[in-house]
Amino acid sequence: MQLEIAVQDAQGARLAQSLGADRVELCCALQLGGLTPSGGLLDSVLEAAPGLPVHVLIRPRPGDYVYDRDAVELMAREIRSVARSGATGVVIGALTADGALDTAVVERLLAEANGLHTTFHRAIDHLDDDDALAAVSTLAGLGFGRILSSGGALRAGDGVDRLGAMVKAASGRLSIMAGGGVDIADFPAFSAAGLKDVHLSAKAVRHHQGEARTSVGASDDPAYHITDEALVRSAVAGAAALP
Repeated sequence: MQLEIAVQDAQGARLAQSLGADRVELCCALQLGGLTPSGGLLDSVLEAAPGLPVHVLIRPRPGDYVYDRDAVELMAREIRSVARSGATGVVIGALTADGALDTAVVERLLAEANGLHTTFHRAIDHLDDDDALAAVSTLAGLGFGRILSSGGALRAGDGVDRLGAMVKAASGRLSIMAGGGVDIADFPAFSAAGLKDVHLSAKAVRHHQGEARTSVGASDDPAYHITDEALVRSAVAGAAALP
């Protein structure tokens, strides 16, 4: 089973590479579900982990996946930028206001991603079972290489049935990758359902140590996320033990 680690800094990418992860998804603001990273961040990751496949999340804001013209133009620009920088792939997706796959926007983004590996992100988890399975065939026909999904559940471990159905709908035309609230203990169930890819952030919360000296400092949340070495190590071992 291939392992993708979601990282948001050079340290996370370096750690993922050194411990044997197959690739990383680069984003920022994991606490918001992930947003497009800056160009400087991408450059630093590519320098820190040369040779490691880096797939960049293209998501311009938190919230829903319904994008207006300005947002679509911004995503197109971001894709062109990460392609010039040397990223391996992009992670994209869009829905219509009535909750369907936005094929027009998706096709526009795919055109910009020409030559890059493409993953459709967890926007698919906002579709019901029938629409999600239909979307698998549509996305395969458009040329996507992978779909990231929790199976429509809060935790991918609870969405295994739908993930398995998505694998069958894909018929080998693209890969279904489990992601979203992933627990390493879920890996065998993913494998049994036919999945060959798994994605997790392997993050841990850190707090700045020190006493706040002002009322503003006391009101700020000092917590931030880092990529946790022990979690990555366990995930790599868990994935390597499965076909």
